[in-house]
Amino acid sequence: MSKKVLIPIAPGSEEMEAVTIIDMMVRAGYQVVVASADFDGELTMKASRGVTLTADCKLVDVADDEFDAVILPGGVQGAETFRDSTVLVEIVRQQMYEGKLVAAICAAPALVLLHHNLYPQALMTCHPSFQDRIGEKYRRVKRVTYDINHNLLTSQGPGTALEFAMEIIINLSGKAHAWTVAEPMVTIPTLQYHKLGDA
Repeated sequence: MSKKVLIPIAPGSEEMEAVTIIDMMVRAGYQVVVASADFDGELTMKASRGVTLTADCKLVDVADDEFDAVILPGGVQGAETFRDSTVLVEIVRQQMYEGKLVAAICAAPALVLLHHNLYPQALMTCHPSFQDRIGEKYRRVKRVTYDINHNLLTSQGPGTALEFAMEIIINLSGKAHAWTVAEPMVTIPTLQYHKLGDA
């Protein structure tokens, strides 16, 4: 059964993160919904470095849908829009209550999850610029951090986006499926989603 994932975007979202995540979820064979969190309802927007991104729909149009994962790209301006979107915060909160995967990268863990006191006792990481906002007990400096008890996956920035996306695939579909995605991409051979263990 195919997985369904939600990837919101907003003006100022980090394009390397957004595009990498979207692309990898498509490669994994998932149903990918890219939804605009823009307050004006625009589907086409400029990302943090000026690249144009286009959403499939408005976030409000899929607010009642069920997703196997909700994945938040970073970028400060984009994450601030996510933070201020009551629709998106409620989607994340519902996902959390149902024990389904939430994944956030770069500024999003700090500006969205921590700001709204979501996952207050979860292990997490984020962009180094925001790591001091995570309580020392819960802060991790790994490039990708997964808290199995909270089903929360976080990561640090554009340079970790590929690893982050692969970990999402591992979480949703296992290492064997992740390997079928990684192998034709000629990814770094030392990364853990390569043919190891049950892969």
